[in-house]
Amino acid sequence: MGRRYKKTDRSGISAIIGGNPKTKGGEIMTQLKRQIIAVLAAGSTALSGLSPMAVAAELTITGNGSSSDNVIRVEQSNRTTVVQSNSAIVTNAVSNNSSTGGNRANDNTGGDVMIKTGDARSNTTIENKLNNNMAKVDCCEAEDLDVRISGNGSSSDNRVEVGNGKRGSETQVFQNNEAVVTNTVESEARTGENDARRNTGGDVTVRTGDASTNVTISTTANANVAVVGGEGHQRGSVSARIMGNGSRSNNEIRLEIGRDATIVQDNMADVLNAVASNARTGANRANDNTGGEVQIHTGNAKTMVGIDNMVNFNAADIDCGCLMDVEAKVAENGTDSDNRIRVTLGGDMEVFQGDEAGNVAVLTNLADSDAKSGENDAMYNTVAAGDDPSVMTGYAWSHTEVSNTGNLNVFGGSNWTWPMIEWHWSFAHLFAR
Repeated sequence: MGRRYKKTDRSGISAIIGGNPKTKGGEIMTQLKRQIIAVLAAGSTALSGLSPMAVAAELTITGNGSSSDNVIRVEQSNRTTVVQSNSAIVTNAVSNNSSTGGNRANDNTGGDVMIKTGDARSNTTIENKLNNNMAKVDCCEAEDLDVRISGNGSSSDNRVEVGNGKRGSETQVFQNNEAVVTNTVESEARTGENDARRNTGGDVTVRTGDASTNVTISTTANANVAVVGGEGHQRGSVSARIMGNGSRSNNEIRLEIGRDATIVQDNMADVLNAVASNARTGANRANDNTGGEVQIHTGNAKTMVGIDNMVNFNAADIDCGCLMDVEAKVAENGTDSDNRIRVTLGGDMEVFQGDEAGNVAVLTNLADSDAKSGENDAMYNTVAAGDDPSVMTGYAWSHTEVSNTGNLNVFGGSNWTWPMIEWHWSFAHLFAR
């Protein structure tokens, strides 16, 4: 019996077992021979966001003699593994002080005494943007599989087996983030704490400007986005045919095709914000003065503290429906032939977002905000009739805002939005199909 093999390049797998039986005196002379070809295709891709290579497989057992035993076995293993891990430890320690106060005009004789301060402002901004993982991988080989057993002699035994092999076909994405952020801010603005005491003669005036502090802390950390498969990925087709084989032949096509996909996403965020914000225009002293008017006028005292924490965002989408068309056909085989086509399609999909306790976020916000325009003294002054000592303070305004947003898991679909978050990185390009 003749034998022919066909071999293709890396873009495809083609295996043909076939031949024409020899004849003698009008009779078919055969010898029981066993023909076996094993085609192994194995691939491994690590840390890749690329689509697997397109594969076209043509498997044919045809034209073999009676009582021949023909086998084609194909085992394919494809594994894509993406591991993304980030660890960030950030410590910000800021001391920001602004002062025009703390002036002294004491123990003067004759003339007017005046202390006039300008404004004092203290602004602190801390922005932390940490730990971003993105992965987009294709979980399917663009595979067209054509399997055919045809035209083989009577009593022949023909089998084609296609499976995923021991390792199977698997896509794994592991994304992990850890962020430890400590922000410590001491912000102070002073125009007060001025002294005009024990002066003789003339007017005594203490006039302060405004004191304002503004502290803004923004921490954005830990985002995982994974897209496996999905719209636009290539899909293959399967055609399996047993046709025109001799009587009492035993023909079997067995296909086991499955894809497993696993996504594991973990986040841990430990954020500590400690803020002391003080604005003071008060604590002025105009005591023990003799003669003239005594006046204390303070400006406004304002403090503003804003803390915004946005941590732990997981988004995942899996679509591994790899086979678009499956065609199986058994037709025109001889009497008493045994023909079987077995196709098993399947795959496991697992998504783990957060560990057993879910996402872990430990957020500690300590804010001490203090605005003062009071605590002024105008005491023990000796003045002319009608020149009453006066103290006029500006307003004191303290405002603190704390916003915590964390621990959001989303699975399915790719139009993810988290309106509270304005990441400095953009997810939009990842979902462009």
